[in-house]
Amino acid sequence: MAINDGEARVELSIPGRPEYVGVARLAILGVASRMRFSYDEVEDIRLAVGEACTTAMERTSEAGLPCQSIRIRCLIHSSELVIEVCDNALIPEPTPPPSNAPNLDERSLGGVLIRILMDDVSTLTDPETGQRVVRMVKHVGHGAR
Repeated sequence: MAINDGEARVELSIPGRPEYVGVARLAILGVASRMRFSYDEVEDIRLAVGEACTTAMERTSEAGLPCQSIRIRCLIHSSELVIEVCDNALIPEPTPPPSNAPNLDERSLGGVLIRILMDDVSTLTDPETGQRVVRMVKHVGHGAR
């Protein structure tokens, strides 16, 4: 963890296997519970991170690639928690992903859950490598949805 100007950063890399999603969930539970989130908000964040990790694994699997690792980056501010879940898939954009590949849109239950649980969600894909970053933001003090 590095601390700069009132901001903290936590990074974790897990193997791209389902049995390690629980490690990511526990890590984010530890981070979010130290902020001013309610119990329900901490659980929402934990669930969203688990779904983002699972979706990353499914996306690489559907492309016929092994998911070697998933990186989770947390930027901790006094007013928000920013979480980025990065896959290691090298899926070039010229080859479109299969139509049933998980994506953070209405076709994916994981994507729907993430959008419901978090305040802001965006997905960035590197056009050259196909690596994807799911960026999720939860604001402190928004209370119950």
